[in-house]
Amino acid sequence: MHILLIEDSSPTRDLLRRSLQESGHRLTTAARVSSGRAAAVAEQFDVIVIDIMLPDGSGIDLCREIRDKGIETPIMFLTARGDVADRIAGLDAGADDYMRKPFALAELQARLRALARRGGHDPPTLLKWSDGTVDFRARRLMISGREIPLTAREWKVLEILAERAGRIVSRDDLLEMAWGETGARASESLDVIMSRLRRKLGSRNGSDWIRTVRGEGYVLDKPS
Repeated sequence: MHILLIEDSSPTRDLLRRSLQESGHRLTTAARVSSGRAAAVAEQFDVIVIDIMLPDGSGIDLCREIRDKGIETPIMFLTARGDVADRIAGLDAGADDYMRKPFALAELQARLRALARRGGHDPPTLLKWSDGTVDFRARRLMISGREIPLTAREWKVLEILAERAGRIVSRDDLLEMAWGETGARASESLDVIMSRLRRKLGSRNGSDWIRTVRGEGYVLDKPS
């Protein structure tokens, strides 16, 4: 996942940076409402995490601004303020989840993954390149005028990559979204499916459409 963390506490930012990056996620951080707003508008994220009490304003107001701009990225509040009234205000402002400090890192990561799955972008209905077409609605892959069959799992993996075309999808995220687990058997199955998808999709100028980014995950290159 690519996560935007808007948090003014340096120790909390450092803790989450270490934890999330060790799990293969990318983290962009901001310490103020102004810089958080700019980041949320400038880039596409899988989840946005906001503290309520920020030096130059309220995280609740920022959440409302983000929603008013039409940004539908899942938002979680991570804050020391845990009264019922605070939770209601945060959810009414457009947040999807609310977690109180102090928190357990394992639970935080699980809830972020759940938010990312819930808020995933719809895959494009059609991908086209010089000699290939992927029609997600009809579930049809055509290469050089010939239909190439895909299994249900291959379609699921391809859809997940296509939702985030041009961006890294971590191996664990793929496993959780396509298999619902990250065990050895699912991991072995992913290796097989990646090999088959690369073979079926073909290549561009000798390079596979699906790239492995060592230590981070996979990227489906956007057809140009």
